[in-house]
Amino acid sequence: MTAVKLPRMKIALLSVIALAMAAPVLSQPVNPAADAKPAEPGEWHSLFNGRDLSGWTIKINKHPLGENFANTFRVEDGVIKVNYDGYGKFDEQFGHLYSNQAYGNYVLRLEYKITGKAVADSPPWAKLNSGVMIHSQSPLTMGLNQAWPASMEVQFLAAGATAGKQTGNVCTPGTNLEMKGKLVTDHIIDSTSKLYPLDEWVQVEVEVHGNDEVIHRINGVEVLRYQHPQLDPKEESAQALLAAGAPLQLSFGHLALQADSQPVWFRNIRIRQLAP
Repeated sequence: MTAVKLPRMKIALLSVIALAMAAPVLSQPVNPAADAKPAEPGEWHSLFNGRDLSGWTIKINKHPLGENFANTFRVEDGVIKVNYDGYGKFDEQFGHLYSNQAYGNYVLRLEYKITGKAVADSPPWAKLNSGVMIHSQSPLTMGLNQAWPASMEVQFLAAGATAGKQTGNVCTPGTNLEMKGKLVTDHIIDSTSKLYPLDEWVQVEVEVHGNDEVIHRINGVEVLRYQHPQLDPKEESAQALLAAGAPLQLSFGHLALQADSQPVWFRNIRIRQLAP
């Protein structure tokens, strides 16, 4: 490949990234929900039809967009299940299941249950660990070997986890946030929740007001709030987005259910859009 072609390819890639960040929905959604309709403000809308992964897009690290490697994400008995029975080893194959629609002002509700055992060679912190990403970059902008999207992660942990002492924390891959008017650059910001046992369903509510404020609730109790989610100019994933023209401050993005080497189930995934 010549030195002349490289800059042109880079410009083309950045143009794709800029377009994907500017658009509120995937321009080429994978498995769009045939019976889906836009949710009106104030109306609860199911994001999962209980039958298949229509309306969602898979991206697993080291695999092309849309490839459900080893049937990692599957639907059984009306539940989205992250399963690793087809893996010989984990090999940092972190995965995410993205909503085809991006959202800015909304309340997200879902239930998760962490179950089973993590893949043996996964990092210790990844065991008993999952989450849902909000304000995520589009999966169309993810690199082949990019493990996590630039996003805010609502972290789910079960009793025995080494990544934290409570569930409902926020993690910041490629991002930062503010609390009480001050920029916070820690990768994990603790909630005031607790750890729940393995195999117990936990209710999560995330209230998102664009760039203004995000509130986490666990089993109906507020456990964390923060303001002004934003890209981190020091992180590589954010640098590519910023170079393509993405704004520093995050006011919308995709949702993404996480596959972090630990089997986890998701159900009752609903959203209520809020007026801007």
